[in-house]
Amino acid sequence: MFIIIYTSKFINVLSFIISIFLYLFINVLWHSNILKIEKVEFKVDFIAQENFIQNQTIDSKNLKNDNAIVINETNKLNNWYIQIDKIALKAPIQEGTSKEILDDYVGHFEESSKDLGNICLAAHNRGYKNNYFSRLKELQEGDEIKYIYKDIKKIYIVTKHEIIQNTDWSNLEPTEENTITLITCVENEPKYRRCIQGIEKL
Repeated sequence: MFIIIYTSKFINVLSFIISIFLYLFINVLWHSNILKIEKVEFKVDFIAQENFIQNQTIDSKNLKNDNAIVINETNKLNNWYIQIDKIALKAPIQEGTSKEILDDYVGHFEESSKDLGNICLAAHNRGYKNNYFSRLKELQEGDEIKYIYKDIKKIYIVTKHEIIQNTDWSNLEPTEENTITLITCVENEPKYRRCIQGIEKL
């Protein structure tokens, strides 16, 4: 039978080892919680940015291509894109406004026209793979927006630039005049959206 004698030196060493272990454990746990908090905050911001599009059967940390002048090979063949020279934008358009579409394209609201009437488009402006509308806020009345769909080429003159409620869908309604409507989020304002409209230049 062995008898263990707990000397003061042994107890001090053991206490020191336990203290180090507790420090490391608490430190790891603390950083883990911080990461969880950051992920939750990002998810909340993501939902806030997307609710405008996802709540309407119209499905809308990488800051790549903020001022994209990119048209992929598929869209070269389809010949469907928007061009705004003032903000150095030339971006491909794709049908639909789901997150998957908006990650790579400017999205076309499916209920809207593609040629006559009100052509309605949406895109990200920050925080995603492609942020085609990152400089949309720079547009003013009188600026030109070029829209190309197959053999149709139109130029629109900006007539309205305003901030609207995220529940305001009146700007997406059909119009008699040939109109283009561009929608994107407002930075740090999840309840609002930026809306720019232009009338076709005659």
